[in-house]
Amino acid sequence: MHQGRLSSPYVPNTDGDRKAMLQAIGVESVEALFADIPEGYGRPSLDLPSPLSELELRRELQALSDLNSTPGRVPCFLGGGAYHHYIPAVVNHVISRGELATAYTPYQPEVSQGTLQAIYEFQSLVCQLMGMEVANSGMYDGATALAEAALMACRVTGKGRIAVLDTVSPTYLSVIRTYTEPQGLEIYLTGPDASGVQEDTACVVVQHPNSYGYLEELEALGRIVHEKGALLVVSTDAVFLGMFRPPGESGADIAVAEGQPLGVALSYGGPYVGLFTCKTEFLRQMPGRIVGKTVDTQGRDGYVLTLQTREQHIRRERATSNICTSEALIGTAVVAYLACMGQVGLRHIAELTYHKAHYAASLIGRIPGYSLPIDGTFLQEFVAQCPIAPGEVNRRLLQEGIIGGLDVSDRIPNGLLLCVTEMNTRQEIEFLAEALGRIAQSGK
Repeated sequence: MHQGRLSSPYVPNTDGDRKAMLQAIGVESVEALFADIPEGYGRPSLDLPSPLSELELRRELQALSDLNSTPGRVPCFLGGGAYHHYIPAVVNHVISRGELATAYTPYQPEVSQGTLQAIYEFQSLVCQLMGMEVANSGMYDGATALAEAALMACRVTGKGRIAVLDTVSPTYLSVIRTYTEPQGLEIYLTGPDASGVQEDTACVVVQHPNSYGYLEELEALGRIVHEKGALLVVSTDAVFLGMFRPPGESGADIAVAEGQPLGVALSYGGPYVGLFTCKTEFLRQMPGRIVGKTVDTQGRDGYVLTLQTREQHIRRERATSNICTSEALIGTAVVAYLACMGQVGLRHIAELTYHKAHYAASLIGRIPGYSLPIDGTFLQEFVAQCPIAPGEVNRRLLQEGIIGGLDVSDRIPNGLLLCVTEMNTRQEIEFLAEALGRIAQSGK
């Protein structure tokens, strides 16, 4: 029981509690406990405001939050790897259940059947979505999944060179370098036709749609890559798969994606979940975990961690990865989303996104001073070439209550990557076009 008064409303230790703890460790006072801290640093003077009640604090934090321009509160046309899509209410309801929200990595299958089944369903749905044969139970995110795919290709082929198309996201490329270069693997860039791929290459990394939002000639690339004796590694978009041919039907050996668009909130950039798939013949080199389905002695369905080639489980020199964090909770959100939307629903979302993005591009392409420098098919993102610096365009858009696009002028002169999803209304798209028109008329 507590003895004496509480000296702080935030620290639940009484004077009696502190005295007992100090006696237990053999120190006479709190000051003596911190005697090693130099004079003048132990008790800095803090000019803190007066404490607030819970109601007052909520009001203050809400007022601060209202100063932000966030997707949903204002029109958003920013993509580049994280996308504003609708999340059905059932998704957050499912992942808020205590048995899922508090579940840890299911090392003990006898007490983790629910979590293991959710992961198994995740793997099954991801295989169907990607048109591939095997999926693991989730990577950190799309970028690290792609880096792990490049490493896996090197293990499978025994080669140490990785070709990356120059249309792959610079952010993704940076993550690939972080993963591969310390292991002595070499990365080189090649053009969209993969004509520069060399014979000693382990894999060719393709982003489809690419970092500008446009589709690559994936089947033709696959033929060239395989003729060179390399593997085709594809990073794709999850919503794109609702409308277009999946990478498994276009010759991909390893296919990955970012799972965030499938029922996961933007969340300031994470946590997300990476989708990772491959052909069955490469199963033993797949990183992470795989959940399998079996039957018990009474013939009932059961789920177990079938393959765990992480360095926590086997000898480090034989491990395929050291990924530690279980992405099961975010993976369960993906399961809930796909189960809720179904094949027809996902296609509907993809079609809405496609048509709205093309409507926006048609309006912007007609504004004097703007152009669409890239020809080709795109889903939700496209590049607009602006009459002034994209950074300035975005600043002026924000003044009008619009979150603009991603500045890609380091790769395309005055290039602004704009993203339109099913969340953008016709009024928002037309408002964007009108604002861009006013910016062009006002000049620098």
